[in-house]
Amino acid sequence: MSGQDLPGEPPSLAAIERHARHVIARLPEAFRAHLGDVVLLVEEEADAETLASVGLEHPLELTGVYHGRPIGDKSAFDSGAMPDRIHLYRQAILAEWCETGVRLDDLVAHVTIHEIGHHFGLSDDDMHALEDAVAD
Repeated sequence: MSGQDLPGEPPSLAAIERHARHVIARLPEAFRAHLGDVVLLVEEEADAETLASVGLEHPLELTGVYHGRPIGDKSAFDSGAMPDRIHLYRQAILAEWCETGVRLDDLVAHVTIHEIGHHFGLSDDDMHALEDAVAD
């Protein structure tokens, strides 16, 4: 998979989702085994409610968010809850891609792993180590 898509054409929602799913497929089995019920959503931008919930005002400030409870906080008594969800936001990812010049696949990997890290309750150092483990 190329790190960049065609020059001059911004990557679509589907292209960003393909990059994110490629990252997930490269995770160690111990992680992948616990992601089966997590929903991956790629959307144009975060809505006002999501932005407010993380203390941000502008949708280009939020590249991704995890909605759910980390695995270590879950209980056998949990029922009726929405599935855990990882949201990636295309417009914010594209803005960061343009601003930083970081390869698109590296940026999507970073955001995806960061949100997966929240699902597992990982520290920033652990997230960086996981990101290194899936790097091409």
